[in-house]
Amino acid sequence: MRPTGALHLGHFHGALKNWVRLQDSHECFFFVADWHALTTHYEEREVMERYVYDMVIDWLAAGLDPERCTIFIQSRLPEHAELFTLLAMGTPLGWLERVPTYKDQIEKLKDRDLATYGFLGYPLLQAADILIYKANHVPVGEDQSSHVELTREVARRFNNLYGRAANSEAKIAAAVAKLSKDDARYYEKQRKAFGETGNAEALAKGEGMVKKAAVNVAGWTEDDSELLLGHLKGAGKTILTEPQALHTEVLRLPGLDGTKMSKSYGNAVLMRDEPAEVTKKIRGMVTDPARVRRTDPGNPEKCPVWQFHKLYSDEATKDWVVKGCTTAGIGCLDCKQPVIDAVVKEQQPWRERAESYLSNPKQVHWIVEMGTERARTVARQTMKDVRSAMGLSY
Repeated sequence: MRPTGALHLGHFHGALKNWVRLQDSHECFFFVADWHALTTHYEEREVMERYVYDMVIDWLAAGLDPERCTIFIQSRLPEHAELFTLLAMGTPLGWLERVPTYKDQIEKLKDRDLATYGFLGYPLLQAADILIYKANHVPVGEDQSSHVELTREVARRFNNLYGRAANSEAKIAAAVAKLSKDDARYYEKQRKAFGETGNAEALAKGEGMVKKAAVNVAGWTEDDSELLLGHLKGAGKTILTEPQALHTEVLRLPGLDGTKMSKSYGNAVLMRDEPAEVTKKIRGMVTDPARVRRTDPGNPEKCPVWQFHKLYSDEATKDWVVKGCTTAGIGCLDCKQPVIDAVVKEQQPWRERAESYLSNPKQVHWIVEMGTERARTVARQTMKDVRSAMGLSY
């Protein structure tokens, strides 16, 4: 996440809640993307440090456990910048210009000067952030899928450029020759199908053939599998892993004004807002514009508060809201009170956990320091592989 301000309920339900779950099922790396923050907030150096550690405290308060995941700061690892630079040497400019969020952000953030190389290149830096840990999955919403796909293309191109030895064609032919004639024809058929159409089933069938050969073919080696799997995908030896998007549940909460919740829009309920502030904010939320007077019936589907009820309320409460709103049996403030109570209850353990870290900032610094060193161990090994593949290990 980019440290551009305090986290709000939208951050928690849109991403952070999933992170807390994923740390129990995956080896997870969660980092403060402070370089990414500079791509749009490069003039805000005075607040960056506070934003960084405030965000880590929000993560810890929400339930991230430094014993079960790796938490670190992007800028503490120059390996990210090195991989970004090396990937830039072979990444076509057009790939960056076609990223959907590039033009979208320029349009939305007209008050900022985004005509910079850093902003144009941020999807590639994002790719480096992912590839340097050889990640298999990236938890994202649908709107970020294009970034993961770019990362896959960058990895594929890198492997194609640098994963092929000078005599790779001869080695591939020798590996194919170890297969039976029927298996060799079957492999070639799947390779062509995947190369021409990107058919996932063909890829899976080809990979299954290689796995079968690894078990059944006499004299088969790990290098044979590596070569044929790379050839199947149109790439060389897998130096950088192509990640998959992990589409976890993403809930989009509206802000107090009905638009997307964002601190910059001034319409957010922050994760650690005090109960009195939560009450004040939610009581002031916009509602169904058709309910001008208390006696006017409304439509919950046209009211931003209803989106909170979908997330926070039980079925009985939701039934009460629908009936009361559509018949004007309850007022908007009546409708908002269960949401206020639920949000305050959800926030209580966050505020309690955060308090222990706020009173001992050195503990937060230590958690980040330990996570950074764990991440560095992995990043350095990847860079060793990358430099060797590119002929830079002299």
